[in-house]
Amino acid sequence: MKELVELIAKALVDNPEEVKVSEIAGEQSVIIELRVAPEDMGKVIGKQGRIAKAIRTVVKAAATKQNKRVVVEII
Repeated sequence: MKELVELIAKALVDNPEEVKVSEIAGEQSVIIELRVAPEDMGKVIGKQGRIAKAIRTVVKAAATKQNKRVVVEII
């Protein structure tokens, strides 16, 4: 799922080399932290958070196949 978030984020931003994704795994849940350049933050979040919500939806769908719970944090 880390690779999925990274792929989506790099496609959205102007500075793909500054996209950093880290994954913190627990027993039943996984926290994915997405870091982008400050000037690209708006592109990842989108108007009223629509793009961020879409990213979370796609990752959540991938996580249900593995019976995990995923939280995507954009930092």
